[in-house]
Amino acid sequence: MGNLLGSWRFKEPSTVEECDSTWGSDSESDEPAAEDDSGISDSVSPAESERAAGDPGETSPQQTESPESVPKMKRSFYAARDLYKYRHSYPNFRKSRQPNEYRNLRFYMNKIPLVPDGIYIEEILTKWRGDYDKLEHNHTYIQWLFPLREQGLNFYAHELTQDEIKEFQSTREAKRRFLAAYSLMLDFYGIKLLDKSGNVARASNWQERFQHLNESQHNYLRITRILKSLGELGYEAFKAPLVRLFLEESLCQNTIPNMQHSVLEYYVYTIRLPATRRRLLRYARQHYRPAHAFLWGPPPKRRGGAVGGGVGAGSSGIRAPAPTPERQRRGEESPTSTLASSGIIVSSHDAMMCQDLAGGGLKGCTGLGSSMVGLEGALMMAGARGERNQYSEMVPL
Repeated sequence: MGNLLGSWRFKEPSTVEECDSTWGSDSESDEPAAEDDSGISDSVSPAESERAAGDPGETSPQQTESPESVPKMKRSFYAARDLYKYRHSYPNFRKSRQPNEYRNLRFYMNKIPLVPDGIYIEEILTKWRGDYDKLEHNHTYIQWLFPLREQGLNFYAHELTQDEIKEFQSTREAKRRFLAAYSLMLDFYGIKLLDKSGNVARASNWQERFQHLNESQHNYLRITRILKSLGELGYEAFKAPLVRLFLEESLCQNTIPNMQHSVLEYYVYTIRLPATRRRLLRYARQHYRPAHAFLWGPPPKRRGGAVGGGVGAGSSGIRAPAPTPERQRRGEESPTSTLASSGIIVSSHDAMMCQDLAGGGLKGCTGLGSSMVGLEGALMMAGARGERNQYSEMVPL
C-alpha cells in the first residue's frame, strides 16, 4: 500500500479552464462585502458604468451562450498551469534527497552571501536602495531576495522547502529583512509601502519610475516572482493591494499601459483566495478596453444554471483555506520542466522568458554559466504554438 501511495500522482490540468477555479463557485452576482479582505471597491461612477457597457451592438464573448460562437481562447495555458501549481502548493512536488541546508533563511540571517556575486543581504538593504541602475541590470539577486519552491534563472539560488518556510515564518529577523527587501523593490518601481497590512501607494518618484517600468518589461517577470514569494513566506494579504494598484495604473491612469497583460494573466492569479481574484477581475473588466475583448471571466452560464469553464472551488496553500474537492479531483505534475539535454530544471514561467534570452542574447545575465547552451533549443517548447505574441513583454533581462 505504501508503494502504491508513493507512486500516485495528481492528474495534470490540460486546459486553461481546468487551471482556473476563480469563477467555479461563483456567478455574475457579487459576494457580500464582508467576504472581501483586500480593501477593493467595485463602485464606479455612472459615466464609468456607461463606458463599461460599451456599444449595445457589440456582443461580448463572455456573454455568448453558444459555444460555436465563442472565439478561440487566447489566454495562455502555460501561464494558467504555472499559477495553478503555485496556488495549489505544487501537489506533485518531490522532496529533495539532499540535506536541507536552509540557505535562503541563512542568507536572510546575513550568515551567507548570495551566489555568485558574494553579496550579503545587509549590503543590499543598506547600499542598494535608490541605486536603480544596479537594481535594473544585476540579475542574480532577485532569486535570493524572493525565493520560491521552483527554480529560477540563477541556478546558484536554492529552492525553498516546506520546513524552511516554517522556520522562516517564525524568525523575526528574517521577516524584518524580507519586508525591507520588499520595500526596496517597491521603491525601485515607484511605489511605497504604507503600513504593516501591505497597503501601497505611489511614491514621490512615481512618474519617472512608472515610465521606466512601462519600458523595462523584464521587470514584469520579477514582480510575478515577488508576488509568489510574498505568499510563500506568510504575506498573502500583501498581494491584493499591489495588484489593485497595478490594475488602476495600467487600465485607468494609463501610466503603465504595457503592464495590462501581465497584471491580468499573471499577477491576479498569484492570489490564492478566489473571492479576492473575482473582485480584482470585476474591477478590471469595468475599465478594460475594448470591453468585448476581456478574456478573464466570468464565463457564460450554461443550461441548467451551471457555470461554463473550469469547475472547482478555492485554491489552497500556506496559510490559505483548507484543500477542497478540487484538490482530490485534479492535480498536476512537477512545477518545473526538465530539460533532457542539460539536466536543468526551470519553471514554465521562467522558461518562456528564457526563450527570449536565447534568441536575444545573454548580455548581463551573470550566474547562468554554460548551462544556457542546452537551454536554447529545449526551452522552445515553453513558447510554442503562437504564444510568443502573448509574451511580447518578456524581453532579455
